[in-house]
Amino acid sequence: MRLCFLVEEHYRHDGMPNEVVRQLTAWGHQVEVVRPGGSLLRMTDLVGAGTHDAWVLKTVSGGPGLTLLEAAAAAGMTTVNDARSIRGVRDKALAAAIGRARGLPMPTTYAVARPELLREIPASEYPLVVKPSDGSSGRAVHLVSSPRRLEPVLAELADEGMLIAQPYVPNSGTDIKVYAVGGELFATERCSPLHPDPAVRERRVPLSAEVAAIAAQVGAVYGLDLYGVDVLLGPDGPMVVDVNDFPSFRQVPDAAARVARAVLDLARAGATTAAGDVAAAPAAPASTPPRSRTRALPVSIPAQVSAGAGESL
Repeated sequence: MRLCFLVEEHYRHDGMPNEVVRQLTAWGHQVEVVRPGGSLLRMTDLVGAGTHDAWVLKTVSGGPGLTLLEAAAAAGMTTVNDARSIRGVRDKALAAAIGRARGLPMPTTYAVARPELLREIPASEYPLVVKPSDGSSGRAVHLVSSPRRLEPVLAELADEGMLIAQPYVPNSGTDIKVYAVGGELFATERCSPLHPDPAVRERRVPLSAEVAAIAAQVGAVYGLDLYGVDVLLGPDGPMVVDVNDFPSFRQVPDAAARVARAVLDLARAGATTAAGDVAAAPAAPASTPPRSRTRALPVSIPAQVSAGAGESL
């Protein structure tokens, strides 16, 4: 197959997705790597030629890669993940609205266009977690204990654009990262960015049926195939606090090969769908928006999980 990976400069030397690219190349597939943030892009030629079977995005939120992926989707090409689904989680304000409306356990979320508007949040909601709506990799995340403590933070957030604020979910200082790849779920425990502790290393942990069901629901709600879910185990049960398209898949066994196989499966499914559309579907009206072609893989949910001593998630 012929694949195009859109890789931001931030991930230029990261194992993910470089190891996936190497794996696909070793299997005999043709992979072109495009760096949207460091290249002159002749858009009409790049997405109009139709020389790739699928496009894969691994970029930072707010970077130019998603625009390019959406252009490929608008031209009827297969994208991994679905371009519209990625937009739905990269905008954290939008993701919160979608998730709560579809029944996901998520904190109450406020959104503001200017930092000073955060002053209007009731004191009863504190402590607050404040972060950019398009943030990633823990950028500009603040834990604000009281309205008085908010004031010094406002200047730091002046250039961050849209912001979201959520009541802090009390937790043990670690969170659970669930990775979904190829219809399987893998859980790791890691240090919360709000409670950094260099001594805490990310490690594989057993996955409870409750958290697995929530993680699978996330994929269905947002239409994602390759994704990660950050879950906090709060006093009222598991809470979804972030969703990432194409995460790092750290600690996932044979991650590069698993992700590579999932990309190929989704690319083939998209090609099959495209062929079926051409053969069976009548011409769409001019007003019908184009749709990126991917097919969600079913996610298996463990019926019963036996955790080690003291490690039930």
